[in-house]
Amino acid sequence: MMMNIQHISAFSNGQLGGNPAGVVICDELPKDEEMQKIAADVGYSETVFAAPVEDRWRVRYFAPEVEVDFCGHATIALGAALAKHAGPGVFTLDLNHARITVKGHFSETEWGASFQSPPTRSGPVASGVLNEALTLFGLSSADLDMRIPPAVAHGGGDHLVLALKDRKTLQDMKYDLEQGRVLAMREGFITLNLVYGETAQLFHARNPFPFGGVYEDPATGAAAAALAGYLRDINWPHDGHITIHQGEDMGVPSCLQAEITPERGASIRVSGSVRLIREPQTWEIK
Repeated sequence: MMMNIQHISAFSNGQLGGNPAGVVICDELPKDEEMQKIAADVGYSETVFAAPVEDRWRVRYFAPEVEVDFCGHATIALGAALAKHAGPGVFTLDLNHARITVKGHFSETEWGASFQSPPTRSGPVASGVLNEALTLFGLSSADLDMRIPPAVAHGGGDHLVLALKDRKTLQDMKYDLEQGRVLAMREGFITLNLVYGETAQLFHARNPFPFGGVYEDPATGAAAAALAGYLRDINWPHDGHITIHQGEDMGVPSCLQAEITPERGASIRVSGSVRLIREPQTWEIK
């Protein structure tokens, strides 16, 4: 069986930046081991696989080392690819544990998508886990912006949220990947989301992804949805919308937009532009 792997960068900033994703649109999904092998060979933080089922798409996401239930930037890349493949519109996606929609658009001047996240929720971090996370990043409680207390925020997966007091501390972020992987795997943290609020509606973020064997993601739609849902839970003055700049400290500037409705736990709409990294790659499964 032959398939094409598209290479699309999601949440790009014009023709720069964004988070690369592999996108495979096929008649039927390959076997699990084949999808995992393709994702490992492609080497991006995630590769998304989609196959039509009646009036919707069955979708699965694979990092180089593990399957994940939801990936925001790969969903943006998929929505944009479907718009190019089948025409602009809203596409229903059946994930492992949720059904969501993505709206894709494609023209000579604009290419991108927006998705409605799975339901959101949030809760506190156990003190021992928080201390371990602070040690991992060489931080102390004095570095935290307690207007946004540490939390586990969910938007299709669990994300540890650590809000920092200043931009410089975020810029200097570093950690041991293997130690981070132990923490993330044990606690089920899809990412570790370090953020700095420049204003009530403008955030800067760095997003380690040791769960998937990736030191840092330049743009993370799932973490953006989880953060937005958490800000709603704590009555943050978001005014219905936040912008997240991510990847700047990696030299990969990315921009994510999140729209926040008043209803607690409701889906978050996350939007972004995409750009083509290179032409599709043909892959043969024997």
